[in-house]
Amino acid sequence: MTPAFSSWQAFCLMGGYAGYVWPALLLAVCALFGLFLHTRWQRRSLLRGIARRRRRERRQRDGRGE
Repeated sequence: MTPAFSSWQAFCLMGGYAGYVWPALLLAVCALFGLFLHTRWQRRSLLRGIARRRRRERRQRDGRGE
């Protein structure tokens, strides 16, 4: 098996397409990181909402004396 690039410099230059490849890679990594952060935020929000609902239901149940 032979490597596609003869050196690290050739790899970084991407055969003259480095101006397209590296920004596209950076954009993809940023999008994935944003998706990761949004998912964490959404999960936290959902768990907080569930906890609020449980507290409210518990208060209503205990307030009625059932």
